[in-house]
Amino acid sequence: MNFLKTIVAAGMVAASTTAAFAADITGAGATFPFPIYSKWADAYKKETGNGLNYQSIGSGGGIKQIQAKTVTFGASDAPLKAEQLEKDGLVQWPMVMGAIVPVVNLEGVKPGEMVFDGETLASIYLGKITKWDDAAIKKLNPNLKLPSDAITVVRRSDGSGTTFNFTNYLAKASADWKSKVGEGTAVEWPVGVGAKGNEGVSGNISQTKNSIGYVEYAYAKQNKLTYTGLINKAGKPVQPTVEAFQAAASNADWAKAPGYYVILTDQPGEKSWPITAATFILMHKDATDKAASQEAIKFFRWAFKSGGKAAEELDYIPMPEGVVTLIEKTWAAEIKS
Repeated sequence: MNFLKTIVAAGMVAASTTAAFAADITGAGATFPFPIYSKWADAYKKETGNGLNYQSIGSGGGIKQIQAKTVTFGASDAPLKAEQLEKDGLVQWPMVMGAIVPVVNLEGVKPGEMVFDGETLASIYLGKITKWDDAAIKKLNPNLKLPSDAITVVRRSDGSGTTFNFTNYLAKASADWKSKVGEGTAVEWPVGVGAKGNEGVSGNISQTKNSIGYVEYAYAKQNKLTYTGLINKAGKPVQPTVEAFQAAASNADWAKAPGYYVILTDQPGEKSWPITAATFILMHKDATDKAASQEAIKFFRWAFKSGGKAAEELDYIPMPEGVVTLIEKTWAAEIKS
């Protein structure tokens, strides 16, 4: 989803050419949460009269803007480590979650019918498995009629939080992948056709028979792509559902993670989806504009309390209540009013 746009909720315009409303909340960063931040902004404006201006420019841009103090908050799908947060005087927390799913274009295969494990996915993306009827795929899918055709591998060509989480998972599942490719927002792919954004990967999968790719779950569902199941860390086959994503999140140990630095891939738990991902908010502990900072916290508090249904309607996953309680304690302790 390439939402390279700005959401300006009603009322978030300059009062004149020289002055803006004092309580304006400005943010920039990750594209993945743009639809839900937009929906929350509209609802919040109607309830409170206060607006939100969010620039959906990508995680890297959001980090740069909050470091430069040009926005009230930054947003990133890949969290910053505690040392970086301390250096920049920032506080970080997870705001909402999503998930990454493998998608395929195979004749006769319906969404959720096929299953992969991490080792097999890694072998496909390493170019070690090249045919759909490979023994490793057949072993996982004994009831599917698999063609002997070559697998067309589709991956991202651009730097991406989706790629960061997908490759992080592959590195945990496969020692071979970890040593040869590793993880990151962009990697040296051994094989595959590159496509830009989730939209590009989805388009390639839709148009190319016998292909495989990976996209954000919301995009797969809304575009009716054939997603697959996965074998999780507990060895159980799971389907991509809100319940499975929440299970992964609830098993994560947020309380002991400095700066909430938690990558949600390969979490324990029999019901956990193995490629779950959070998107994070970044704010200054001692903001220059404390009124705007406190207004942003009010918005995020409202979103946690009242925005869960809207998130689920757009295929996002609200943070569990226990994690929200931890985050609210972090605000009180670390953000100066």
